[in-house]
Amino acid sequence: MKKLKNEKELVKKAIAEGMKYGEARGVVEFEPTDSAALKIEYIYRLLVHDKVIQAIPHDQLSQQSMRHRLAIWASKLK
Repeated sequence: MKKLKNEKELVKKAIAEGMKYGEARGVVEFEPTDSAALKIEYIYRLLVHDKVIQAIPHDQLSQQSMRHRLAIWASKLK
């Protein structure tokens, strides 16, 4: 897994956009006390369920791999 140049900023963007996406669909309402790890996991699973992004193989699934996949997704957003 190759690290992106500005992955930290892309993960922040992915969380913000993913929260908007989930709330617009009406499937989730994030609380201010939710951790970033919880948000990342939920957004990742929602985007995989909606077939927006491709799922990571189960044996390679980790918090870091989900962050990376969401960063790639955010880099493709306008």
